[in-house]
Amino acid sequence: MRLLLVFALVLPLSLVAQDKKKGPPPEPKNLKVMTGMSGTEVIAAMRAFRTALGVECTYCHVQGDFASDENPKKEVARMMISMTREINGKFTDGKRHVGCYTCHRGAEEPLMAPPDAQAK
Repeated sequence: MRLLLVFALVLPLSLVAQDKKKGPPPEPKNLKVMTGMSGTEVIAAMRAFRTALGVECTYCHVQGDFASDENPKKEVARMMISMTREINGKFTDGKRHVGCYTCHRGAEEPLMAPPDAQAK
């Protein structure tokens, strides 16, 4: 009976804790090139970057402090974002023609030469 009472008291508290996690993501901090984007848009872009490079978030971010600039790869990422924006800005149709995946193809470092031709 006591065990049932404990579950009856603890279960609502755990549900309240889960409800706090839902809702819009927190507003991002320390944005330098992705300004004007909502938290949801930033997270979607970060997921695309992660997939395009085949890495985890901590490849560029400091675990537990994503706003930190301590990891130098974060500044490289900012330069790459600026580069792709500049390239895409040169197209008059307003479409996005290049992105991270254009060069990285799921790898941390883009290939600088084509793979060896396969022998027939």
